[in-house]
Amino acid sequence: MFLYRIVLTLLSPFFALHMLRADQNTRRARLGLVGPDGATRGQVLWLHAASNGEATAARGLIETLVARDPALTLLVTCNSTTGRALVESWKLTGVTALPAPLDYRLALRSFLANWTPEALIIVENELWPNRIAAMARRNRPVLVVSARMSSGSARMWSRFPGVARRVMAGLTMVWPQSSADGDRLGALGLSPLRLSDPVNLKLGTAAMKPDAQALAKLAGVLKRENTFLAASTHDGEDAPLIRGFARARAEDPSLKMILAPRHPRRGAAISALLNREGLSHAMRSAGQGPAPDTAVLLADTLGEMGLWYSLAGVTFVGGSLVDKGGHTPVEPAQFGSAILHGPHLDNFAELYDRLQADRAATLVQSADELKTHLLNRRALAVTALRAQAAVDGLRGQLALHPVLQELARLTGNPALAQENGG
Repeated sequence: MFLYRIVLTLLSPFFALHMLRADQNTRRARLGLVGPDGATRGQVLWLHAASNGEATAARGLIETLVARDPALTLLVTCNSTTGRALVESWKLTGVTALPAPLDYRLALRSFLANWTPEALIIVENELWPNRIAAMARRNRPVLVVSARMSSGSARMWSRFPGVARRVMAGLTMVWPQSSADGDRLGALGLSPLRLSDPVNLKLGTAAMKPDAQALAKLAGVLKRENTFLAASTHDGEDAPLIRGFARARAEDPSLKMILAPRHPRRGAAISALLNREGLSHAMRSAGQGPAPDTAVLLADTLGEMGLWYSLAGVTFVGGSLVDKGGHTPVEPAQFGSAILHGPHLDNFAELYDRLQADRAATLVQSADELKTHLLNRRALAVTALRAQAAVDGLRGQLALHPVLQELARLTGNPALAQENGG
């Protein structure tokens, strides 16, 4: 831990510069200076979800917790503005969303004094050493649900075995996302007594309901059988996907594309790429809607993925063509959309292995490969049915019951274990 704190000290100028660019409310929250608006009625639980994906995966757990104990205050911290905005958009009673505190002991001391959480629930990853140690010093449990530990992350942690052992010792109970994640956590020093059976929160996420009025309006222009969605794309992915679509559209002008970047702030840069390829497009953030002859809808907004999946017969899952580990294939499968993906799948390797074994997902590594698959939509329709069946078959891995039972025991709050609340 001493080495980790030296590294944090050396990085403090970077964090200071980042803080100067943030607004005052964010700065205060990151320093742990923001507390509840008033007196809390019951227990406070702290749930950390790094960004949109983790928050979306945790929504079922969040809703269950506040439904079972209406007096509960559930503080959800996120690193990203988009993650916090997503949580706030749910408008759940008892749920507060804030920027996560920096992993400095002074900031954590203020944060924990203000909120006094009974437990910390970490969704998927984000094992910050000082945060975990601060909860352990207060004899408060730390639970990790749907824990991910990719092979790359495991190699990084293994370079600092002392820090890894201290972090693993501070975890009270861990439900890995897959058996492979559990094996890697065990190799880093997590006791078998603290490692439970796999729980994949994303498998329990209900399909996002689209706005019915928006769906009806857009469905007249974006025919599902002709519409391709590039979902949650990262920088470096848009250009080859746009090129591949443009080449396919040159042969089949009925093709349409919805491009939904992971970070909507990249909308202007993506618009420039579309212009370069000569593709007409409408920008959702500007309130523009696609005309019958518009090639691409640039979906540079938040909170509308259910709408885009509903409109698309084929989906490329972003974060997989560049080395970001890939995003979840569960959501397109839920909507019956055929799944295309790149080669980088570390984040959901076991799930993609299952899909590939069932011939329910298709690897794409270039613009020309994308073109070929978009022009063979009949074959993709078959893979869509297989993907839906594969994901339905894995739902037994959701199993929130043991998580809620353990949380109820550790916090002394039996309401959390009761199916019908109170």
